[in-house]
Amino acid sequence: MDLKTFRSEKDQFFRSPDSPLQPVQRSSFTGLLYFPENSKLRFRLKLKENVAHDFVMMQTSTGSQRRYVRAGKIVFAVNGQATELSIFKDEHGYFLPFRDATGEMETYPAGRYLEPEVGPDGLLVVDFNQAYNPYCAYNEQYSCPVPPPENQIAARIEAGEKRFH
Repeated sequence: MDLKTFRSEKDQFFRSPDSPLQPVQRSSFTGLLYFPENSKLRFRLKLKENVAHDFVMMQTSTGSQRRYVRAGKIVFAVNGQATELSIFKDEHGYFLPFRDATGEMETYPAGRYLEPEVGPDGLLVVDFNQAYNPYCAYNEQYSCPVPPPENQIAARIEAGEKRFH
């Protein structure tokens, strides 16, 4: 699916009763805000699996914990800066929670998410243009995993969804 369709479908969902938005928020919802598409932040990467595949208990926004398995690491460059992130896995597939330097002003301060998939070539498709805010960014009733310290990076990932308000 192309990025324009992906974003349009997401906006449609956010207008629906199944949206994480409160009814009063939905009534005035005009669409989510995004960085412009950035092809330099779309990667096909080898998952470096030479890590301890241990269980990781991620803290959530409500103080509980969620269990993931550390699946591996990815290494890539953002504006010439080498960057490394851990990829986790649960029963739904791969999960990439991260917090980058845009969280100071432009994106959700607690971090954003991606759900990388394995492409037909066996490489992990990591498209930061599809980075999204967790539901707790819109509604405090949701419990969302907080990116662990190893996935809090100094680089600016200027792609994907911006802060809601």
